[in-house]
Amino acid sequence: MQHLIGENWHSIESEKIVELFESDITDGLGSLSIKHREEFFGKNVLTEKKQDSYLKKFLMQFHNALIYILLGASAITAFLHEWVDSGVIFGVVIINVIIGFMQEIKAQEAIESLKQMMYTEAVVIRDSKKITIDSTDLVPGDIVLLESGSKVPADMRLIEIRDLKVDESMLTGESLAVLKNTSTHSENSILGDRKNMTYSGTYVTYGRAKGIVVDTADHTELGKIAHLIENTTEMQTPLTKKIAEFSKVLLYVILALAAFTFIVGVLRDKSAVETFMASVALAVGAIPEGLPAAVTITLAIGVSRMASKNAIIRKLPAVETLGSVTTICSDKTGTLTQNKMTVTNIFCGGESYEVTGNGYEPKGDIFKDGKKLDSCNNNLNEVLKAGYLCNESYLVRKDGNYDISGDPTEGALIVSSIKCGWDEHKLNKSYPRVDILPFESDRQFMATINTDVNSNENYIYLKGSIEVLLDVCDLEYIDSKTLKIDKEHILQKVEEYASEGLRVLAIAKKITNKDTIEEDEIKEGFVFLGLQAMMDPPRPEAIEAVKESKDAGINIIMITGDHVLTAFSIAKMMSIVDKDAKFEDSVLIGNDLVNLTDDELIQKVATVKVFARVEPEQKLRIVDALQARGEIVAMTGDGVNDAPALKQADIGIAMGEGGTEVAKEASDMILSDDNFRSIAHAVKEGRIVFDNLIKFITWTLPTNLGEGLVILVAIVLGLTLPILPLQILWINMSTAIFLGLMLVFESGEDYIMKRAPRDPKIPILTKEIISQMLVVGVYMLVASYGMFNYALANGHSIEYARTVAVNIFVFIELFYLFNCKELQQSVFKTNIFNNRFLLVGVTLMTLIQIAFTHTEFMNRIFKSESLDLWTWVEIIVISFSVMFVVEIKRYIDTLRRA
Repeated sequence: MQHLIGENWHSIESEKIVELFESDITDGLGSLSIKHREEFFGKNVLTEKKQDSYLKKFLMQFHNALIYILLGASAITAFLHEWVDSGVIFGVVIINVIIGFMQEIKAQEAIESLKQMMYTEAVVIRDSKKITIDSTDLVPGDIVLLESGSKVPADMRLIEIRDLKVDESMLTGESLAVLKNTSTHSENSILGDRKNMTYSGTYVTYGRAKGIVVDTADHTELGKIAHLIENTTEMQTPLTKKIAEFSKVLLYVILALAAFTFIVGVLRDKSAVETFMASVALAVGAIPEGLPAAVTITLAIGVSRMASKNAIIRKLPAVETLGSVTTICSDKTGTLTQNKMTVTNIFCGGESYEVTGNGYEPKGDIFKDGKKLDSCNNNLNEVLKAGYLCNESYLVRKDGNYDISGDPTEGALIVSSIKCGWDEHKLNKSYPRVDILPFESDRQFMATINTDVNSNENYIYLKGSIEVLLDVCDLEYIDSKTLKIDKEHILQKVEEYASEGLRVLAIAKKITNKDTIEEDEIKEGFVFLGLQAMMDPPRPEAIEAVKESKDAGINIIMITGDHVLTAFSIAKMMSIVDKDAKFEDSVLIGNDLVNLTDDELIQKVATVKVFARVEPEQKLRIVDALQARGEIVAMTGDGVNDAPALKQADIGIAMGEGGTEVAKEASDMILSDDNFRSIAHAVKEGRIVFDNLIKFITWTLPTNLGEGLVILVAIVLGLTLPILPLQILWINMSTAIFLGLMLVFESGEDYIMKRAPRDPKIPILTKEIISQMLVVGVYMLVASYGMFNYALANGHSIEYARTVAVNIFVFIELFYLFNCKELQQSVFKTNIFNNRFLLVGVTLMTLIQIAFTHTEFMNRIFKSESLDLWTWVEIIVISFSVMFVVEIKRYIDTLRRA
């Protein structure tokens, strides 16, 4: 049986396949054969990859340089018997670890969703009897019966069919149900072109069929996708990469400085205990305890803002990743388009017309040569009436929205007739149906007989492919007359519509004296009424969102399983592809992609804007190739076929309304309204989040540097410490909470969506930030030591002098905070009142610093002392001056860049 796994079943005759599986089309498998196959192939369920234990997953969350720094800070503060501070820092660690642990557990839910998709019941023939079994009991060689509404229980080769249509959008992205056949196909046919196969998890929308199971469990196309998801490496986000790199550097610097401080102190014959405490003070001062809290809170605020705009974040770092996105790879069907077929063009009476309106809502107008028609002429009335009558679908309204019960193509014909003014009830009453000949793939048409109650005449209405209808039409309906048909003109119009990616249906009619349709009646004598050309139109809001994204410097790529001309046409309409772009330069088809090496594909993705007729593995290759070029990739999708690429992308974006559970679980973000426009909002929020984190880091690091320098200088020069370890903790924790964290509420600059995406290669600490950090850190060192010594020189106590130094640090941070509101423009041009949280934080910080200085309780804990009014004036003047120092530094940077 091993040789039966993984064959190209679509390229083998069905009789040969039945023979290979030792099955029988009429009687099915026998009991003994079923037992052997169950033992060999196993259950028709997906096998689960062995997962790490919950304990290991939990412990692995501690394996992070930033966590190591925090644990060190907690241990140091515990060593100092500052149990409250130690507990707070350790609490931050535990919160971060729990969040990471929960997100990792959720990642496994995608596989569980796939298992649910495979579970169904199946009608099979076994031992010459038709029985219903659990789909998990199916084995290769089983003969399965399908009918409208069935979920396909395994991968099957079709043997017998009757008008079978299958919705394969979850696998291929194809918006329309696929009409199946039993013919063999080329061995190299892509998934969407294998019309003689049905695949596990897809749905039968119309007709009946009998097929033989050829693949089950992991060997199905659904199983292959599950394998891709399990073996896809989730990319680190730009934020986690940069924070990890930054944390490692910071860890090494802190340890090196602490060790250097201790060695220098010992060499200067200082007490080992005293020197060790100074080293501890340096480490405490240098560790940015507020950073992880700032990261978590900033991301959480981003999540909240995005949720209000229909973007649900599943993984916190994804918020920031959106701000880094350089390329968005979008599925077409249902994401960029409405997934509702709509008639856009009509050709009748030798003339062309355009139809407006979106989706299935029966609102819109008909235009000729750019002018709106007040009413439909006879030519339009006939072709639209015929399209309505030769139809098996219904327009339904639910919760104020319109939808179609039946085939989307027929739905488009119903809506176009209503736009012309036809009333459904009156048409059904005036032209009752007498007989119907359903659509079949081998004849490529559908026909109905309807009686005109006014004239009591019967008409055969015919719709189908242009090739079939032109063969049976001798005349053409023009202005209530029947004239000789101009086939050349009609074919030119068909070619024009096809080049625009439109699906074209031809419509005709003839008078008959019969009440039943016989196929001989269809062979000749028809009058050609016209063409209706339709498409799945773009979402209007998606067109705007694409423009916004391109204005923000983001590259948009369409990846779809749909037909290439349709995809290219939609891409042009949405300006994903430039109007004058050449087809061969902008489009790559799945069959051609197969033949490209990885290096060739990496080169191709730089210019290609549309990937059409692609399969799941190819979507994954495209994302990989873009990432190999250094792109930060967002991938949108809603089908099972999108899940592996969603997981591989830097950020996967699933559709909330039309998306499968598999896609949602593999994603980082879900659009609750399936609206591409929400992505533009999310990108903006992502940029704000990253900017706010950079602002916080730019603000907090000079303090850590200044405190570290103060300790280092004291040890190297043998001076008295101007601030104590406990006072350093007070400065760090209080200012981080009341000042620094207020920056996360900044709403972003007006130009944030007019600039190019950040280069992911640029580190968090740019040259400008490092130089600014050095300037402010050195200013803090000079100001605090200067005021400390000045207080001692004026006869004040050591406690008084240290209180002055602490306040110098705090108020320099307070005024420097306003410099960090806007990193590109002058503080004096910044609106300081647009962030009320910041103003509240500044007020509270001032009040608690007064309490730190002037209350007996705080004096006793922190060894502080009350200050006189003149000292306060000196502190405020020196601290306020930092704003001018930073402005001068930025002005010099501007001159240097110029």
